[in-house]
Amino acid sequence: MSSIIANTKNIWRRSTRLTESPFNNTNHSAADKPRVTGSVKPTRSSPTEDVITIAVVGCGQRGKAYANYAFRCPELCKIVAIAEPRPRTKQQFAQSHNIDQTLVFDSWEELLAASAETIVTVGKRLADAVIVAVQDHMHLEVVEAFSKQGYHVLCEKPMATNPLDCLRMEAAVKASGAIFGMGHVMRYSPYSKEITDIIRSGSLGELVNAVHVEPVGYYHFAHSDIDLLCHWFKPAIPVKISSFGSLRHFRQSAKPTAAGNTTRCLDCPIERNCPYSAKKIYLDPVSHGNTGWPVETIVDGLPDIENVTEALRDGPYGRCVYESANDVCDNQVVNIEFSNGSTASFTMVAFTDAICDRQTRLHFSHGEIIGNMNTFTVSDFRKRSTTTHRPRNEGGGHGGGDMGLISSFVEAVRTNQQKALGTTIDEVVKSHLTVFAAEESRLKGIVVDYPSFEMTIRKEMSAPTSGNP
Repeated sequence: MSSIIANTKNIWRRSTRLTESPFNNTNHSAADKPRVTGSVKPTRSSPTEDVITIAVVGCGQRGKAYANYAFRCPELCKIVAIAEPRPRTKQQFAQSHNIDQTLVFDSWEELLAASAETIVTVGKRLADAVIVAVQDHMHLEVVEAFSKQGYHVLCEKPMATNPLDCLRMEAAVKASGAIFGMGHVMRYSPYSKEITDIIRSGSLGELVNAVHVEPVGYYHFAHSDIDLLCHWFKPAIPVKISSFGSLRHFRQSAKPTAAGNTTRCLDCPIERNCPYSAKKIYLDPVSHGNTGWPVETIVDGLPDIENVTEALRDGPYGRCVYESANDVCDNQVVNIEFSNGSTASFTMVAFTDAICDRQTRLHFSHGEIIGNMNTFTVSDFRKRSTTTHRPRNEGGGHGGGDMGLISSFVEAVRTNQQKALGTTIDEVVKSHLTVFAAEESRLKGIVVDYPSFEMTIRKEMSAPTSGNP
């Protein structure tokens, strides 16, 4: 570790501007500087024209998506350190961003330890901010750790995998006083932002009802959130929530008889006729030169025939969809009543040809918006007019939402203004708890009173743990 710190100091002095720290008074010796045992507050209180430095924890598909902003706008931000356990992925990421090897770590714990040492010995953090793009169940631990060192944090969604951990992350972020961004990218796309502007303008009157459909796609089935609906209806908040749904198809009882006892696509006798064949989804595109999404997400490094075949033969992505340990609904509806009497319904379905091309109908007291994530029409009942809007897609994933989020985060850090992100930790927590309330409704077959649900969770959070007085 000492050699890493020594080399890192020299690199910083040559090329990297670091954030201010409570320990940067040169009149203090290293021995006088306190050990980093509690929270370190970020000290920037005014805008800066300097390049924002970022450490990336988790260099997979999502980490890469956000880091691409450094290529687009090198005058605004720079990736200066990374933590990634997969060797090829780590090497490619480091090379593409020209990161010195002394700032390339195998784990987030190593990066954190190096940062703690430099706060004590140099008086500065490794970077201004950290992007947390590790597996969902790791989010809380990583965010808590880097928040204690005063890092501004952009965390990929979700906050955590249970309500209590969401509240624990909320506490850590509030204690740090730093900027916090959440990977709710849909609200940052040009399409969503234009619709939001119309809602906020009041030109169509009050938003009364929303019908939102997310066609996840038959080979891109995954879980989703309803943050965008909460965003559009604010300042109203959810008061009642109901949900219905199930794992209707992707289970062993629905497995085609002809597939027999086969558990992997590469060995399946009916693979050619199965729409969910992992070979069709991942391996065949590589043979035609497609090494991007989705195949890039399942291997370490650049996809090729050999490593993709190995991943399908030995890893989870090659398992038969009817034999996987999946417990997520493949169809679900969520109904929400808001505090002002408005209502919303959200439908998530896996069985579509469209991939995440969300369809939305927003009904106002004096108009209507109908959109498909690319274009939308606005009908004004008072003017008896209909106009079509075609927001410019500025590139990046989620209709430009990825770039919209990371650019807003960098601006928030640069100006030390949380409002640049258009959200707060309180709103982030509320949208997450709304989803957990919907799941409680689905599992218990009840209508959930949201205020009572949140109050119960917060009481549980504040209750003393077993063995404490």
